[in-house]
Amino acid sequence: MKKKPDKLMELLLSIALNLKECGDAFSGFEINADADLKSFSERIKNLETKGDTFVHETIIELNHAFITIIEQEDILLLAEKMDEVVDGMEDCSMYFYMYDLKETDDFMTEFQKNIGLCADELYTAISYLVGRDLPQIKEHTVNVKSYEEICDTVERKAIRKLFKKFSDPIRIIQYKDLYEMLEHVVDDCQNVAKCLDTIVMKNI
Repeated sequence: MKKKPDKLMELLLSIALNLKECGDAFSGFEINADADLKSFSERIKNLETKGDTFVHETIIELNHAFITIIEQEDILLLAEKMDEVVDGMEDCSMYFYMYDLKETDDFMTEFQKNIGLCADELYTAISYLVGRDLPQIKEHTVNVKSYEEICDTVERKAIRKLFKKFSDPIRIIQYKDLYEMLEHVVDDCQNVAKCLDTIVMKNI
């Protein structure tokens, strides 16, 4: 019989589920001439606000906790790192709207796809953490690292071709900003994976 997760573990799972929902919405959004960028930005913002509430509840719970399943510092760091991923997606969605992005490319689509995949892997890894099945976590953190490496390559190719794609310097700046922001989201996912790896090493 599995042990019932305590309040802090339930909050971590809520943060991870919110991250997954945000990743699903972000990766599933199709950028085209008819895209409602404002509604998309607002949807991601709502998920970001929801995530902030869970992190705040986690901090309050930590302040009242005497004994925790894993170190308090690790719980807080993990919550904050997951929150940074959602913050990054919210920033990207806001810039999609501000830049009035109506034309995507294969590079941006690849970023979106891999961000969604990372969010799924992190949610699964957190589920194993909450279920105290630590040996299962490594497979999913390794997968996140693989997606991060893919996106490193995507960013380099995207920026290299950017100067051939546009002659307008404003568009070049805008797309370069977006590529770098998208890559930063994947880096933030990798930071969550590293935090999980550290927790596993400490507790297994």
